[in-house]
Amino acid sequence: MSAMLLAKADVYTMIANSIYFALAAVALWGIYCVVIVWTRVAAKRFKSEDIQNDYLDDMAEPLEAGDFEAVLELVEGDARAIPQMVELAVENRELGYQKVKALVIERFQRDVIADLEHRLSWISTVIKSAPMIGLFGTVFGMMGAFKTLATAESVDPTMLAADINVALRTTACGLAIAVPLIIATASVNIRISKMEDLVGAGLNRFFEAFRSGLSRPR
Repeated sequence: MSAMLLAKADVYTMIANSIYFALAAVALWGIYCVVIVWTRVAAKRFKSEDIQNDYLDDMAEPLEAGDFEAVLELVEGDARAIPQMVELAVENRELGYQKVKALVIERFQRDVIADLEHRLSWISTVIKSAPMIGLFGTVFGMMGAFKTLATAESVDPTMLAADINVALRTTACGLAIAVPLIIATASVNIRISKMEDLVGAGLNRFFEAFRSGLSRPR
């Protein structure tokens, strides 16, 4: 009888530990995705609008003069969104202004925004999954507590405490994972929105100068 109880206890402990492991895994994945999105947004934008405007001012003169080689030298090796889009536009200038503009917008949405949205979708999945895993732990813990009540001739409070501890702790862990990630996601979304506005304003300036450069006789 004691061996059977010990085996059941081992199985119960294993399942409880697997719930904690699942919570830890989704928490780490969520944090990883938040860090990745945060760093990628920082890598794709200028630190401020003034710095971006200074960069575009340096580019405007050769661009309006039709000196596209000088523009390519200026943007070469720069991983930020505007230099990359400028390089794409200049390299494909033979397509004409309208087609280049459509190409740049499409590529920005695909290579920059879509990648960030993909990571955000994983964060959203973690936010939804963590409380559900915690709820599973709650149900599992309460099932253990009721089983102890049903099978024991005399109930030892310490036996019930272990089951209830699992139930409450997993719920708390699930919420402790989800709530900070909700706040972090809101902050990241604000950064992405600001980046889109900043890049959009910069590309509008670029396209005005780019049109002038294209109209120059070759």
